[in-house]
Amino acid sequence: MFKKILVANRGEIACRVMRTAKAMGIKTVAVYSDADARAPHVLMADESVRLGPAPAAESYLKAELILLAAKETGADCIHPGYGFLSERESFALACGEAGIAFVGPPPNAIAAMGDKIESKKLAKAAGVNVVPGYLGEIDSTDHAVEIAGGIGYPVMMKASAGGGGKGMRLAYSEQDVREGFEATKREGLASFGDDRVFIEKFIESPRHIEIQLIGDQHGNIVYLNERECSIQRRHQKVVEEAPSPFVTPKMRKAMGEQAVALAQAVGYYSAGTVELIVSGADTTGEGFYFLEMNTRLQVEHPVTEEITGLDLVELMIRVAAGEPLGFTQDDVKLNGWSIENRVYAEDPYRGFLPSIGRLVRYNPPEASPLPLAGGGAEEPRVRVDDGVREGGEVSMFYDPMIAKLITWAPTRDGAIAAQIAALDAFELEGPGNNIDFLSAIMQHPCFQSGALTTGFIAEEYPEGFHGAPADVELLKTLAAVAAFAATAEADRARRIDGQLGKRLRPPADWVVTIDKIDHAVTVSTDGIMVDGEELDLALEYTPGDRMVVADGHGTDGDEHLTIRIAKARAGFKLTARGASHVARVLPARVAPYTAHLIEKVAPDLSKFLICPMPGLLVRLDVAAGDKVEAGQALAVVEAMKMENILRAEKTGTVKSVAAKTGDSLAVDQVILELD
Repeated sequence: MFKKILVANRGEIACRVMRTAKAMGIKTVAVYSDADARAPHVLMADESVRLGPAPAAESYLKAELILLAAKETGADCIHPGYGFLSERESFALACGEAGIAFVGPPPNAIAAMGDKIESKKLAKAAGVNVVPGYLGEIDSTDHAVEIAGGIGYPVMMKASAGGGGKGMRLAYSEQDVREGFEATKREGLASFGDDRVFIEKFIESPRHIEIQLIGDQHGNIVYLNERECSIQRRHQKVVEEAPSPFVTPKMRKAMGEQAVALAQAVGYYSAGTVELIVSGADTTGEGFYFLEMNTRLQVEHPVTEEITGLDLVELMIRVAAGEPLGFTQDDVKLNGWSIENRVYAEDPYRGFLPSIGRLVRYNPPEASPLPLAGGGAEEPRVRVDDGVREGGEVSMFYDPMIAKLITWAPTRDGAIAAQIAALDAFELEGPGNNIDFLSAIMQHPCFQSGALTTGFIAEEYPEGFHGAPADVELLKTLAAVAAFAATAEADRARRIDGQLGKRLRPPADWVVTIDKIDHAVTVSTDGIMVDGEELDLALEYTPGDRMVVADGHGTDGDEHLTIRIAKARAGFKLTARGASHVARVLPARVAPYTAHLIEKVAPDLSKFLICPMPGLLVRLDVAAGDKVEAGQALAVVEAMKMENILRAEKTGTVKSVAAKTGDSLAVDQVILELD
């Protein structure tokens, strides 16, 4: 077995690999950029080596520096994680030439499956179903338009070397192809060093299913069931679960056997994933098509670990050391249900714009102790895979994922309920985040029914996300919590009984306004009355805290509800169940005299094109004096390795331009003004 492992990555996946390596008694080496000098993965490792400046091209993508770090520290193997160099044939070859084991598949398999065009040709030759499309070289935008028209809209344009949702554009018309083809090429070149693009038919009402594989160097390879990854935004996975609520045992077997056959055709070993697109309307169990094979560990691997009880990182390390798997297909378990939510630094209330900044507060829900739930647990389990800490920085240079929240339960309903509760308890302040949005998905009737497609987010939130809807019962509970917190704060100010958190005597009467609705609330030693109804709630709150725990919320009277609370003007901001509500709390004797207060109206900024996130202005399509139409593409800003097209909100003429191509823009910086 190896003595020392270098993890050629950062963030949560570097920490994830190190946790397993340490459990196996293997020493660990971290590499880092200047932006990550005090990052958790660096502090966690036994040794660390600086690579270079913050940009990945000058640090984590420098294969020669990583190999030098391995030699200097005496590491005898390298785990690449995912992204960066994980699917570079050249890096795997260089490791071999340096006499350092690569914890991953053989170089020839990476080459065969890493090129999406060539892998589709190979899959087709092997008799695997592939999506209809054009796999040849595409010369120009005009050529792309011709090909797309021949296939029939909608079509998907994909960078040949792409992955992780980058270098992908969906086109419903010729205009979409003309706007998106060059952007797809640029993203492919910027992220993967390859600007080749292929075009294929977009399967409507599709589900995204993937098969996890693990194989050894002795010819043994098995599939570890499937994962459902249909909840996506801009082709980036947001929610994953295992198993799929759609896949039958017959489908699972057919998909798994095809995936194994394809892997065997290229002499594959280590962990890998065959991604499939499945028609949601298919009832035969045969309507699935090969998309690609990821020759690395997937971001969503924890859900497979939770239902099988297997540690995929440990298996990868043992396979790289030459050990056999030690189990067969018949030994693979499918125990319970697991769901993973990706917590991103992005603002769903502002069109999911990337967000950066310092983690002023980071307190994830308490994780359950190991071992993995697949080993036979009965109670719901919470797992948090992260690589950040309170006070750390979310940088514009890397992927915006902050953490992965994983839950397991014996049933799908149980895993969903555990996710909702864990998201309520997740404290994250600083950059914008998608916690509310994730909770809303978990509560959505379509998700809970398992009726999923990759169009779920676009179809269910066509006007964007504005918070999960709150029922009357929840709003009453929030009103009670706001009044209870106001009472506790008033107690502290008056120093009643010399203790904090005691209720006022005599009873405190409040008017709590939430979503423009007034609630009359009385807080006393006997309980809490909301609009004349006594609520059976047991609340825990201490002034200064950021959390309130309410027991008794729910129709069955025993639901446990965690509410994040923060001071706001004339009251509190309460966050629970996928939405934030500002509660204005006034003493009942004062409330009638506040009706004259006027809300401040935000200024109209629609005549400005404003940069919605920190990023690089890579393209400016207009100049002063140009006439523009509402919806017209005006500029392209690159942020967190993704290109974002900025469009005109109204018809007009460009009055002035305040930025130029190549400028680094701050959030809310004006790019141009319309007359």
